[in-house]
Amino acid sequence: MGHLRGGMRCIKFLLFAFNFVFWLAGLAVVAFGLWLRFGGVLGDLTSEEKSPEYFYMGLYVLVGAGALMMTVGFFGCCGAVRESQCLLGAFFACLLVIFAAEVTAGVFAFIGKKAAVQEVQTIYKEAYDDYVMDVGKSNKTLIQFHTVLQCCGKESEIQVKPTCPEGIQMPKNCLDEIQNLINSNLQLVGIVGIGIAGITQHGVRLEMPTSAFEMHQYKDWCLQKPSLLVYL
Repeated sequence: MGHLRGGMRCIKFLLFAFNFVFWLAGLAVVAFGLWLRFGGVLGDLTSEEKSPEYFYMGLYVLVGAGALMMTVGFFGCCGAVRESQCLLGAFFACLLVIFAAEVTAGVFAFIGKKAAVQEVQTIYKEAYDDYVMDVGKSNKTLIQFHTVLQCCGKESEIQVKPTCPEGIQMPKNCLDEIQNLINSNLQLVGIVGIGIAGITQHGVRLEMPTSAFEMHQYKDWCLQKPSLLVYL
């Protein structure tokens, strides 16, 4: 009987450990999403009134899922410590929601690259054409793109040379640089989204074993780890 009680305590420990790691993962997802939105190169490019809302949709889903992960991770820890079936059941339901949200963000990031790139390129083209039509007019958006991406113009920098960064030796095509930037960042969003979805799937299996056989597997694993039982 003592070993059986120790096995159940071990399962309780595993649930708590997973929920704590899940909370940390949620914190990391929120930080990553906010950094992409407000910090780094993209944050510098989108401080103007015009911003790539299509690109932000995936980030909003990602940040929302991360915040939900932190919340349910906290309640999951409480449920494991208090052995509350109600809290663990609510945690299980939220895991399914998080799984769907993360898969959505990941898939959106991978299939929405073209639309996001075109949206940001359109913002640049509008600023470019506006400057060419009135050279004497100040254009902060165009200067911001050139400074952040260290590029100048589209096919040629001649028409917009006054807005190019000082000391730039070989001006790059800004449309190409925008495409490279969006593709790399959306790829990161997709990887993070799909990766967290995979972790969530394992969490569902851990929180709610689908059969009595799986529960016995957890117990057997714990009973084979006497070092854990010493501390439990």
